[in-house]
Amino acid sequence: MKELVKKILAPLYIFKRKFPLFSYILNRLVTMIVMLFLLGLAVFGLMALAPGDIVDQIMIQQMFSENQGRANINMQAMNDEQLAAYRAELGLDKPFYVQYFKWLSRVVVHGDLGVSLISRAPVSFLLSSRLVNSLVLNLISLVFITVFSFALGIYFSTKAGTKADLAVTFFALVLHAFPGLLLLILLQLFASVTGLFPVTAYPPFPFSEAPAKFVFSYMHHIALPLLAAFLGGIGGSLRMIRATMLDQLGQPYITSLRSRGIAEWRIYFAHAFRNTLNPYITSSANLLAGLFSGSLILEIIFAYPGIGKLMYEAVIQQDINLVLANIMFISFLVLVGMALADIALALVDPRIRYGKE
Repeated sequence: MKELVKKILAPLYIFKRKFPLFSYILNRLVTMIVMLFLLGLAVFGLMALAPGDIVDQIMIQQMFSENQGRANINMQAMNDEQLAAYRAELGLDKPFYVQYFKWLSRVVVHGDLGVSLISRAPVSFLLSSRLVNSLVLNLISLVFITVFSFALGIYFSTKAGTKADLAVTFFALVLHAFPGLLLLILLQLFASVTGLFPVTAYPPFPFSEAPAKFVFSYMHHIALPLLAAFLGGIGGSLRMIRATMLDQLGQPYITSLRSRGIAEWRIYFAHAFRNTLNPYITSSANLLAGLFSGSLILEIIFAYPGIGKLMYEAVIQQDINLVLANIMFISFLVLVGMALADIALALVDPRIRYGKE
């Protein structure tokens, strides 16, 4: 039996030895698919355990509109047969795993994410309309965090022990430990009191109406949310890069380079700096995931029309199609980011070779 298994797996081992990085990428893709599958199943199960369902939400909205906003809504007055028929129409009368496999087959075979059970709009349209906004905000934040973290971290690693270094280290620690929600509220209050910035994070008119005006207005509206995302991520990244640089500067190979008369700037940027890339690349995927998860509260407080706010509205309304599409997409971005980080490590560090002993 063991010999048979070895014969079956022999081509895989040969392929892995010849193409280690490619086989690693395929392995990560398979792992990603399995994780997304289990995550979707868990989401359906948790939504099924939540009290009530989307039919209750729809009926409440209809009763409010029919009664013109009167608070006396008698849920018992609704026809149980009508509710059961509506649940059967939406497929909510089936077990959660049956609903999930039905949704999964529709997505895999037809590429159809379904429609929102509340607005009846296609889920793909709702996601695409919000996705660009969240990507712009989070990617700009990531670029600023990366640039300033490396610039300040490398600079102050050369000033270790000075008053300026101690001050920057202290403020970085404060920013890292400062509650993100409180920071957002303080910035919102600052905008409200001073009037220097809008309290909302998106222009009140569409891009197609006046493109040039929209760009300048968007930059003005997004300034405070961008500052909040930047301050929330700069503290930890700056401290990590500074600590990594100090660790590298204390290594024997740095002493050897200095004894050979190598210029100090070359020691910093051609040798020590390169070795600081490894931990940052590893943590960059987690940083991007943290930005996306943190943007949920940011988008709610600043009324920013992003994917996080869409997720919040979908969870409150128990719109399972919209919730699942949001979670799967954000999880997909995080998993892809982690895979790209691992591949980038192999590209920048010659010591890392996947699949080779």
